[in-house]
Amino acid sequence: MNTIGLVAFALVGSSKAIREEFDLFGIAIVGLAMAFAGGVTRDLFVTRVPLVLQTPTEIVLALGGVLLAIVLRIGLRSPDEHPFTLVADAIGLAAFATTGAIVATEANVSAFGIVAIATINAVGGGALADILLDRSPFILFDDFYASCAVLGGLSFLVADALGAGASTAAATCAVVTVGTRLVAVTQNWEIPTVQGLGLTER
Repeated sequence: MNTIGLVAFALVGSSKAIREEFDLFGIAIVGLAMAFAGGVTRDLFVTRVPLVLQTPTEIVLALGGVLLAIVLRIGLRSPDEHPFTLVADAIGLAAFATTGAIVATEANVSAFGIVAIATINAVGGGALADILLDRSPFILFDDFYASCAVLGGLSFLVADALGAGASTAAATCAVVTVGTRLVAVTQNWEIPTVQGLGLTER
């Protein structure tokens, strides 16, 4: 799951940087930031050395995602908006939400902690990538994105509470997260704003 998330998120982050016409170094930085920021934060929360600092394999996988983004740009005008990239982003979201839930469970944190770490693992990289791209993190407005990771984390808890094995709980989390994200993209789901609810003064 972690491998899938690394490649997918490095691809998505790099594609966004390419669209903003970053140079090759900048493209790599944004791609790596999106791939690793959530996982590093997760590992710090459970007081362990981040995986990216333990093995070069992590960097190699993420750089593979960066290279894939560059290759896609050769043949596509807007790779960050291509269905392939959108699906890769959904898969990365699910993979990292699942990884976060597993790591949090192994660290014996509370139920809230499991959902929180699953969500942070899933969306932390995207938030940092948006900051590097000089824009507000899109998880904070106008999209049904982080909510998918929250639902995935909750589904992991439910499956675990019902006595499902670790593999079943992980699979449930992944399916719920990627499924809700893909439906949200195709159906244009959005979380309403205060203004949209008509609760502001006129």
